[in-house]
Amino acid sequence: MNNILLKLYSDAVKLNHKNILNLLDKDSEAQFLDLGCDDGILTKQLADIIGTSNVYGVEIVEKSIAESLKRGIKVSSFDLNKDFDFKDNSFDVVHANQVIEHLYDSDKFLSEIYRVLKPNGYAIISTENASSWCNIFSSIMGWQIFSLTNFSNLKNGIGNPISLKKMMLKQMI
Repeated sequence: MNNILLKLYSDAVKLNHKNILNLLDKDSEAQFLDLGCDDGILTKQLADIIGTSNVYGVEIVEKSIAESLKRGIKVSSFDLNKDFDFKDNSFDVVHANQVIEHLYDSDKFLSEIYRVLKPNGYAIISTENASSWCNIFSSIMGWQIFSLTNFSNLKNGIGNPISLKKMMLKQMI
């Protein structure tokens, strides 16, 4: 059962990334910003599809910042609920995958994305599908929606006890 769930989770992540990659336009001069760049692996894939080396990221996890820096990403660390540390009209492409649902001020977040985008720039924002059957069930049970809901290494973790992400992480440990 765990292997089936892990495959479902892995397939969903791959499809999410594929869909995002398909939305990108080639532009070797583009200034690209990834909000929540994590370790920079997906950020570099996105930048490669765009064809740019002008890659910026925002991340708050120190270990992930270090990994992103190794990949050549210019990383900043600040609260995405507040003013971004970038000038107006700085970026051609802004990407945020699985970030907005973790913020308490999504209006500010979206306003800041709009502010830092150049005229004719575009943003790609992806988030959890709260209407999926598993998330409806989770909500009825009073649990957080999937997928980034269990980020504790404690025995019982926190959040949703049937999180696919949690099961995947247990398999890797």
